[in-house]
Amino acid sequence: MYLTTFDPFARDLQRHFDRVARTTFGPSAGMPMDAVRREGDVVLRFDVPGIDPDSIEVTVDRGVLSVSATRTDERNENEDKNEKFFVRERTTGAVTRRVRLSENLNAEAVEADYRNGVLQVRIPVLEQAKPRKVEVRQADAQQELVS
Repeated sequence: MYLTTFDPFARDLQRHFDRVARTTFGPSAGMPMDAVRREGDVVLRFDVPGIDPDSIEVTVDRGVLSVSATRTDERNENEDKNEKFFVRERTTGAVTRRVRLSENLNAEAVEADYRNGVLQVRIPVLEQAKPRKVEVRQADAQQELVS
């Protein structure tokens, strides 16, 4: 169990901001993420469909994990120059997502892999932050009488 501060105002503000961003920019805006806490690590999964894995950059700087990716326009030079979009929902360009890492995570051992449009980033939990079992010793009955 971690002892952390809880700020309901910040949580509610973030929730409202996320709702406004989704309704304003659509569900494809940004880089959707799932975060999973496992026994020995934290796994972040980012949806990055249609993005060339070579354009993905994962960095850690002063406790902040940044994931940047670029989706390029798929039109090529051989296509008709008079081509006009009548629906264009797939955004192009660069997108970045930043996640502040807990001090209980080992930012020096971050690993990332890309498969089927999902970037998975694994961050190990520091050894001292892992749950451990504490031995409960039984006091000797004669020691209790003396004390």
